[in-house]
Amino acid sequence: MEKSESVSRHKLKRTLESLASKEGRGTELISIYVPPNRQIHEVTANLREEHGTATNIKSRTTKKNVQDAIERVIQRLKLFKKPPPTGLVMFCGAIPRNGPGSERMEIFVLVPPKPINVYFYRCDNRFHLEPLMDILREKETFGIILIDSNDATLATLRGRRMEIMKEMTSGVPGKHRAGGQSARRFERIRDAAVNEYFKRVGKYSNNIFGQLKDFKGIIIGGPGPTKHSFEEGDYLNYMIKDKIIASIDTSYVGSNGVKEIISKSGEILRGVRYSEEKKLVQKFLYELGHETGKASYGENEVRGYLKEGLVDILLLSEKLNMTHLKIKCTNCEYMEDRLVDPRDLIGLEKQISQNQCPKCLNQNLIIDTTKDLIDELVDEADRTGTETQVISADTDEGVMLKDSFGGIAAILRYGKS
Repeated sequence: MEKSESVSRHKLKRTLESLASKEGRGTELISIYVPPNRQIHEVTANLREEHGTATNIKSRTTKKNVQDAIERVIQRLKLFKKPPPTGLVMFCGAIPRNGPGSERMEIFVLVPPKPINVYFYRCDNRFHLEPLMDILREKETFGIILIDSNDATLATLRGRRMEIMKEMTSGVPGKHRAGGQSARRFERIRDAAVNEYFKRVGKYSNNIFGQLKDFKGIIIGGPGPTKHSFEEGDYLNYMIKDKIIASIDTSYVGSNGVKEIISKSGEILRGVRYSEEKKLVQKFLYELGHETGKASYGENEVRGYLKEGLVDILLLSEKLNMTHLKIKCTNCEYMEDRLVDPRDLIGLEKQISQNQCPKCLNQNLIIDTTKDLIDELVDEADRTGTETQVISADTDEGVMLKDSFGGIAAILRYGKS
């Protein structure tokens, strides 16, 4: 089952936060981005050239670390006949652990959730994450209809990329009638022209926006009341009309008006995802409050329903930062599960090794496995075909999910008895 957008975004965000915290000693950290259409042998050849160029580095330690990192990346590239469909990203370098001399070579291989279109190699004291950070920005597509009595502009906004799709003039005569016409006849002619103009705008809007992928909504704008008349009429397909999320006053038309809409609609665009999250948590609260038997929360209870395949939607707080440990005794069959803060892992490992096994009383306890709790629950959900949504803490509902329900909740397929 394909992971939900919220799960992919959360995993990428967490990975980038970890990579951003790593710093090298000098320019020893390598970042390389390989787009899907790049040949692996070309990348390897470029890296071998960089390996040769690194011989000019004056610092003996820096030279060795850079060349070792390049060799490590080349070896890892041999595992790929060609880049994955979305490309390949590698980060490698000597990361200091505790002051000079404590460096340890680390390599990170990522397959981005969406295609990367840039070939990029950089050696620096940090990993270059900008192309991946751009993927984290909202990538849903929004439609923009900018309209007044003279002109109309249709545009799309995807992430930070705005594209003008269609511009048209109205052909509607001005409000002052020509000599020799009665006022009533002039108004009829003008009304007919406005109606035809609105029909044209509606036709192009239906064709353009109806074919968009990941289409989230339409923002209508313009400097006068024309936008309200267009919105209230029956010029848009009902499925497109249902996507209208805001109407915004602008000072301009054309491309300047579109840019003005974008600058004014930041909160609206961010609110679309927040609105979806609020509805998901509110649905859970409805099932809980009405005692339908279809709401569950808490790690142990939800995990049990997941294993039985009874969960329809799994809700996880992005603030659920816990690691699931399996502790075992190497002398007997004792096993123990424990949830801990990942920041406590290093000290806990030493503490556990000094504790006695509750079963055989020997000091043979070790941490057998560690896994991020969100990853573990997502994997279990994928196994049973359950939809998973990672909920931010940017809404009251998201805060409630974390603080009142431990960050783990579920809407079940059937009411529990």
